[in-house]
Amino acid sequence: MLAQALAGHAEKHPDVTVRREVASGEAREVLIERSRNAQLVVVGARGRGGFTGLLLGSVSQALLHHAHSSVVVVRGGTGSDVS
Repeated sequence: MLAQALAGHAEKHPDVTVRREVASGEAREVLIERSRNAQLVVVGARGRGGFTGLLLGSVSQALLHHAHSSVVVVRGGTGSDVS
C-alpha cells in the first residue's frame, strides 16, 4: 500500500529521500526512537469527523511532545493522494 502511494513521486522529487522500514513494538515508542535519526516524521490521523475529528490520537500526541525531529500529522484521505 505504501509503495503504491509513493509510486512515481521519486521521479518528481529526486532530492527527497524516503526510507521504508518495518518495525515491531508500540508505535509511539518506535517512532519516537526513530525520530532521533530523522529530519521529519510524517504520521497519519484518521480524522473521523465531528468532535472526535478535532482530536489527535495517542501516537500523534506522543510524537508532538517527545519526538527528536519535526513532526507532520496528515489528516484524512486514504494515503493514495500523497503529493
